Amino acid sequence: MAADLAELIAATAQGDQRAFEELYQATSPTLYALAMAVLRNADHAQEVLQEAYINIWRSAASYSADKGSVQIWLNVIVRRRCIDRLRHAPAPTDELSLMDWSAIEAQEPSPLQLVQADADAADLARCMQGLGAPQQRALSLAYFHGLTHRELAKKLKLPLGSVKSQVRRGLENLRRCLHHATV
Repeated sequence: MAADLAELIAATAQGDQRAFEELYQATSPTLYALAMAVLRNADHAQEVLQEAYINIWRSAASYSADKGSVQIWLNVIVRRRCIDRLRHAPAPTDELSLMDWSAIEAQEPSPLQLVQADADAADLARCMQGLGAPQQRALSLAYFHGLTHRELAKKLKLPLGSVKSQVRRGLENLRRCLHHATV
């Protein structure tokens, strides 16, 4: 195979496109695997491989068997292209910018907000307990389990209008209870 590659690179140096195609067919899987191992990105590996083969076409005459096998020479070309790509790539996006941190901090509730949320949850639980069983079940299924009014009617085996009334009355009773809890 090494002799074949040497013949193909010599023919490529003479401008033989068919030899270059054969060289590509014989070596591209190995060179692509090398680029993937270094870059860990299929698109970048493909681009580097394309650039490398353009370089190989243009500089095939500079290959010297004294410096090593054709495969090693090709590997060096691809490896150098990969290193160039990594050097000129933008900084990794794993690190968050200061703007990202401020957005995250703005989303985090303050200790006061956490205490208030706990109090609100306790008030809601107390008010839910004060509802009648049909309203409690309808609201729980609608808002905590995400069922639509139609799904509620089917699950509770009630007419759609009755389910809508239970949900509406339950919400009104909750609103009144929660209003009294905050006053």
